[in-house]
Amino acid sequence: MEYWLKVSLLLCTFGFLREMRPSEPYVTEYLAGDYGNLTTEQVYQKVYPFGTYSVLAQLVIVFLITDLVRYRPVIVLSAVAGIVLFAMQIWCDTLGMLQVAQLFYGFFTAAEVAYYTYIYAKVDKERYQIVTGHTRAAILSGKFLGGVVAQVLVSTDSMDYGELYYISLTTQIISLGVSLILPSVPRSLYFYANDASRSPTLGGDENEPKFSMKMACRLLWYHLVSSYSNPIVLQWSVWWALAICGQIQVISYIQFLWKEVAPKNLSVYNGGVEAVATLLGAVGAIVAGMLNSNKRRSFYMLCNSICAAVLGALLLFASQTTFLWVAYVNYMLFCAIFFFIITVAGAIVAENLVEDSFGLVFGINTLVGLLSQTILIIIVVEPDPGFGLGLRDQYLVNGGYFLCLGGIFGLWILIAKIRALCNKVE
Repeated sequence: MEYWLKVSLLLCTFGFLREMRPSEPYVTEYLAGDYGNLTTEQVYQKVYPFGTYSVLAQLVIVFLITDLVRYRPVIVLSAVAGIVLFAMQIWCDTLGMLQVAQLFYGFFTAAEVAYYTYIYAKVDKERYQIVTGHTRAAILSGKFLGGVVAQVLVSTDSMDYGELYYISLTTQIISLGVSLILPSVPRSLYFYANDASRSPTLGGDENEPKFSMKMACRLLWYHLVSSYSNPIVLQWSVWWALAICGQIQVISYIQFLWKEVAPKNLSVYNGGVEAVATLLGAVGAIVAGMLNSNKRRSFYMLCNSICAAVLGALLLFASQTTFLWVAYVNYMLFCAIFFFIITVAGAIVAENLVEDSFGLVFGINTLVGLLSQTILIIIVVEPDPGFGLGLRDQYLVNGGYFLCLGGIFGLWILIAKIRALCNKVE
């Protein structure tokens, strides 16, 4: 087996195990149910927002140190954070300890940047497309299997929500073992980069590049300026960040809406819904990946704007429904459409960047998206200084957010088209 393929398979194994968390579809049912004396309102207003703030704060740090320490240490630490996170959720039962657990959740989530960028420092550029497909497929496969396992175990009364956490803990422990045997990375994109170390040798050995802060700063500044001074990259990055903001807000609190709508406030089919949503999201991403969207950017921006408006309509409908199956179906459709439009945006950004700067732009766009979501949480969820809206009202806001997103960018494209026609006439 070729060296690059071995590395890819190891990383994919780690990603699969990391995402194979059967407890995830029922985390709200668990925390707001049999978990100590916590109420839905406490979890909704005091736990989940704390997790979002933690992710945002630690993403800045992780983003800066990942390239500096050359990826693998961050991946290993993310596995450790996952173990601590699930262990605390199993054996700690107070609000304060659960908030502490969110600190580990923050690092666990923020460290995804290391997972997604590690492989680009280990393989040749001509392998980028195929290894990107491998890593994405591993993530989606883990999420899908986690949802299926959760649904089967819950539906057959083989395990309760709390016992699902033991499976999640086990997969994180195994993922730690895999992370420890990942090959080290002698070079990186910025701090340990030089022309002589662009490719690994056939045997897997690489020349050891020298650390250079001067080179790193020069490359970072060059990639930052060249990327965001490009109007195409800037426009689609703004779209990307704002769309990510809305999507994270939706998926973070969707289980609360299901619990609100469900008979007796018990949403028991979350696992199956998450599994189907993952599959539909993968289909949407695959379809988008087959399009040559960069050659018809205006058309696809208009399509994305229309799709965003559809997402807004789905969320508005879900916020008012009294039928759990309607909320489930709306969420599955949301995932399919969202992963289509975000893949289109990501592809257009990637095709208009200078080489090797995608990781930087990906991190910055994600950071802006999380910062925007944090502002949204403060306004919508926090009772002070925000409005402390109820679950249904929050999804009214989410629906309005996507309608505005689609309307603003759709209007932008229409105005640009009208100006172009007027210029031709003149």
